[in-house]
Amino acid sequence: MSALAEHAERYLAVRQALGYRLRDDVGMVRALAAYAGSLGGGVLSTEVALGWASAARADSTHQRRLSVARGFAAYLRAFGPATEVPPRGLGPLVDRRRRRPHIYTGEEVAALMAAAEEGEAPLTASSASALIGLAAACGLRPAELYRLRCADIDLQAGQVAVMESKRARSRLLPLHPSTVDALRAHLELRRGVTTPAHDLCFVTAAGAPVSARFPLRFRRLAEQAGIPVRPGEFARLGDLRHTFAVTTLLGWHRNGADVARSLPLLSAYLGHLCPESTYWYLEAVPELMAVVADRLAGTWQGTL
Repeated sequence: MSALAEHAERYLAVRQALGYRLRDDVGMVRALAAYAGSLGGGVLSTEVALGWASAARADSTHQRRLSVARGFAAYLRAFGPATEVPPRGLGPLVDRRRRRPHIYTGEEVAALMAAAEEGEAPLTASSASALIGLAAACGLRPAELYRLRCADIDLQAGQVAVMESKRARSRLLPLHPSTVDALRAHLELRRGVTTPAHDLCFVTAAGAPVSARFPLRFRRLAEQAGIPVRPGEFARLGDLRHTFAVTTLLGWHRNGADVARSLPLLSAYLGHLCPESTYWYLEAVPELMAVVADRLAGTWQGTL
């Protein structure tokens, strides 16, 4: 193993110890170390990083590779001043504007769940329907839903444990009784299927995880349910997380709650360290703006 490859493994180990979920980073860092080593110099420079990144087919992958190279180069600088950290702004421009999420109505969520139960084996249908329902009821990230184990759900206590999620943080979420009942029905079906080496909650009738094809299936379910999408876009499971955040905020406003004080609770439920991260999931839908305007009008009238 070359010196650069050894540094790559140490770098990945350090990031993992800090709680980062490496995912694609592992393969990218190793590929970058191998590419730099194949050039003979064994030094990571801006030119080397650009050469490796430019082999990507998509502009977004090009930028992702440069981001990975910057992190690895910053680590290598501690061991050799010859290393160059690629400056920001290199490579093709990628549109990173926030995509406006679709905020699902209660009727649309019900239609999605009903569509999921049609034309599939009982456990496959139940997994899809229960996953969509839990996403809407709790605002879990798609990856959290896919990784959820049967053992993470405590029906008696009415709560779900989200283990080792983003930045290796875990949280315990209380569930509404209706959500508990729906999960109980799903888990009854789930107990009849044995799966190899895992205890995932949402699986197909064959015992395979639903995660591999679920994004595409969700798009089809949305089409089947007649849910509108904007031109050039498609339905995303992650928008149910936005929906949960907006619906929670709307309910607080309607009930006259102190939203400023309550917002940290929503942040904790979503797995955020601070409300600033939660703002990303909020959307100025007409229903929310109307109730906010009514509350503001009442406040102003009270001061006259």
